[in-house]
Amino acid sequence: MHASSASLRCGRLSPGASFLVRGFRDRRRAPCHVASARLASQADVSSDEAARRGERVADANLTPGARGFADDGDVPRSVADDGKVALKAMRFEEVEAYLESIGERPGRASQLFGHMYRRGKFTERVRDMADVSAAFRDKLARRATFDGDLELESVKLATDGTRKILYRLKNGGGVVESVLIPSETDGTGRTTVCVSSQLGCAMNCQFCYTAKMGLRRNLTTSQIVEQVVRAKRMAESEDPRAAPVVTNVVFMGMGEPLHNIDAVLAAVDILTDPRGLALSHNKVTVSTSGLVPEMERYLRESRGSLAVSLSATTDEIRSWIMPINRKYNLERLIGALAEHFPRKGAGRHQRQVFFEYIMLAGVNDSSEDADRLLDIARRVPCKFNLIYFNTHEGSEFRCSDAATIEAFRERLTAGGAACTIRRSRGDEEMAACGQLGSPDAPEDWKPAPPRMRKPRRLREAEEGAAEGAGGSETVAASARG
Repeated sequence: MHASSASLRCGRLSPGASFLVRGFRDRRRAPCHVASARLASQADVSSDEAARRGERVADANLTPGARGFADDGDVPRSVADDGKVALKAMRFEEVEAYLESIGERPGRASQLFGHMYRRGKFTERVRDMADVSAAFRDKLARRATFDGDLELESVKLATDGTRKILYRLKNGGGVVESVLIPSETDGTGRTTVCVSSQLGCAMNCQFCYTAKMGLRRNLTTSQIVEQVVRAKRMAESEDPRAAPVVTNVVFMGMGEPLHNIDAVLAAVDILTDPRGLALSHNKVTVSTSGLVPEMERYLRESRGSLAVSLSATTDEIRSWIMPINRKYNLERLIGALAEHFPRKGAGRHQRQVFFEYIMLAGVNDSSEDADRLLDIARRVPCKFNLIYFNTHEGSEFRCSDAATIEAFRERLTAGGAACTIRRSRGDEEMAACGQLGSPDAPEDWKPAPPRMRKPRRLREAEEGAAEGAGGSETVAASARG
């Protein structure tokens, strides 16, 4: 791209879009040999550890939105065919810049976005664009692809209509899962796609089945976006006359989205671009377990919504069930949220933090826990979503019973907090919250992360209860004798 033409074009773009185009141009100059140093810096590890991780993680980087280095410039590559540019990994302004760099009109970006993302099209191959010239199709098909680098493996249908969709990664490494959750109001309400951002997860949350996989692979931007495109194609092909079927996207599938922040930021921009999928930024929600620096970056750079998995009200419990709390404790997390909320210029739906709270019997469901949540609500404008714990093989936790959950909710609402209860959907097909993944899958297999030891207070209470039960049995036996 010539500097003069780029400058003129940037002058016609919004400040955010100008930043994207300048970033696209500037990243070309980055030498590829800095990848290990960049990985070490991002992951806060030594260079040796960065090199070790690079062998295990896609594209030798913890940021698989990483750009390739080739004649076409610094652009994202298909992981299945690194000789081709991955158009689904590019924001609209990046597609414009790429087209100009290969001698084509930037205005063709609208055609490409329309074919990739518009309802009734969802074009799968560049050569299938019937309304553009054959010369342009041929030129682009040699260089780029619409492919999202996922191959449909299977679909599992639950009795409530929820579908767990399994995709095999075309760059190897295994199968990633997303969930299509239909409206409960005959198609007139909210239909949600729950997408994954990683294969496995490094956060080791003790109540989550995915965590047992460890982190095996980051997904690329195109692999994230493709999950939404496939779900929309699947849902809308069943009734093409219906109102837009997929209304919401949540990053609550496999992985910690903000551990893969570059790919996720780009995906959110693509999903909410009015020239493509055109989802409302209020209806695209990224959930985090509490990576505070990345969360703050997300709030600065994205207009998408934010959800925070809280699930405990004390550092003692949260550090046990969500080990990320040992690095970013509750005070650091809540303090950072208090600085950013209510969000300015993001719409009324984002004036509050959306806290997710997994209900675990005897762990975080006491009246004292509810009162501590009310203390948090006085510091940060928020809404609580109480989530039924969905059990899985080998879990040491139980879900709080329905009466306890309802009483917990009533205590919060009586204290002035906004609170809802999320019912399980698709749990008999292991499609519900916290149930995704295959820890025993042989591809990229690794040992499960260590289980965290219970807090001493809980261990001593359990030991005391066991001793009491043993003593009672002895007394009863003596009485019988």
